[in-house]
Amino acid sequence: MAKLMIIGCGGVAGVAIHKCCQNSEVFDTLVLASRTKQKCDKLAEELTKVSKTKILTEEVNADHAEEVEALIRKHEVDAVLNLALPYQDLSIMDACLACGVDYIDTANYEPEDTDDPVWRSRYEKRCKELGFSAYFDYSWQWDYRERFEKAGLTALLGSGFDPGVTSVFAAYAKKHYFDTIKTIDILDCNGGDHGYPFATNFNPEINLREVSAPGSYMENGKWVEIPAMSIHRQYDFEGVGKKDMYLLHHEEIEALGRNMPEVERIRFFMTFGESYLTHMKCLENVGMLQTTPIDYEGHKIVPIQFLKALLPDPASLGPRTVGKTNIGCIFTGIKDGKEKSVYIYNVCDHQACYREVGSQAVSYTTGVPAMIGAMMVVTGQWKRPGVFTTDEFDPDPYMDALNRWGLPWVVDENPVPVP
Repeated sequence: MAKLMIIGCGGVAGVAIHKCCQNSEVFDTLVLASRTKQKCDKLAEELTKVSKTKILTEEVNADHAEEVEALIRKHEVDAVLNLALPYQDLSIMDACLACGVDYIDTANYEPEDTDDPVWRSRYEKRCKELGFSAYFDYSWQWDYRERFEKAGLTALLGSGFDPGVTSVFAAYAKKHYFDTIKTIDILDCNGGDHGYPFATNFNPEINLREVSAPGSYMENGKWVEIPAMSIHRQYDFEGVGKKDMYLLHHEEIEALGRNMPEVERIRFFMTFGESYLTHMKCLENVGMLQTTPIDYEGHKIVPIQFLKALLPDPASLGPRTVGKTNIGCIFTGIKDGKEKSVYIYNVCDHQACYREVGSQAVSYTTGVPAMIGAMMVVTGQWKRPGVFTTDEFDPDPYMDALNRWGLPWVVDENPVPVP
């Protein structure tokens, strides 16, 4: 039995909290902490009626490690599941180290202020040396490896779907289907329709920064960067149909490239409709995706944060979103001296997710793996000192848990390749 602190109470956190409460044999106590305590209180009131899990709530500003540390000590939790913003990863990791508890998250660190001179200097050095310019990367969190090792603590990074499940799929394919993997294509298809002219399915700040940035992929151990949305493919997804998809930079490419150096090429594709791309380009052209503060009538505002306030809350999309997602990986490689290809994927229905936990499938497919990652750590199945991504452990118990907790996967041994 474990006492878990969950920081954040948005759409993904709501799903993870529901799933932890369904899994009360592992999580007997949850401490929900958010900048907006009322959200935690509302969810706690709803779930204590149907779950054996004890739920406590707190207010916290996770930008400040000392506030997180105080709550960890107050409640004597076993681990912290960080479902707040990626900006807060490092402060929460600092608090976990100070208190001697394990750490789990779903997305790697990126700065809120991309003009910070310390961060900017290191960022520009990385761009020059490695060749990709995304604001988010694993280096800041990988720098914590020695401290977590010395403390005997586990930090599990990126236990969402992508990153997270897709990396577990890679480890599973390597263990069960290939002697050598040559290529990995990660495909993220959302065939859902929420009915709004424009909305994002997860945090707009993170989503729009990611999509509008240059794309990149790894080939023969080196980064290849391309203009944003300049590589386009069409793919026929099971359960969804034909969709246009575009090559993006994504964090699991970095981790897989480091941990599976034998793989010759790793790419990530995400589907987008024409309307989404038109809206995004217009917003970018007028400066609404900027992260640098501007002066407006005597106040400092960050344009993309103001835009976030105008857009629909992703957590509110559940009731009106219909359709399915299909997310997975196509692998090619060698088995017993012969060429082989495999597609491992999950199909998730938006309305089925809403009926179960009140969310759309994008939050569901991230929130369920967040719970599973926390479960792997607190039960000791994925427990060793250091900082790890999900491809660095035995994939089998995680894959079993996906089937049990709502994300069943399929293996297609004759997939159509992505050109």
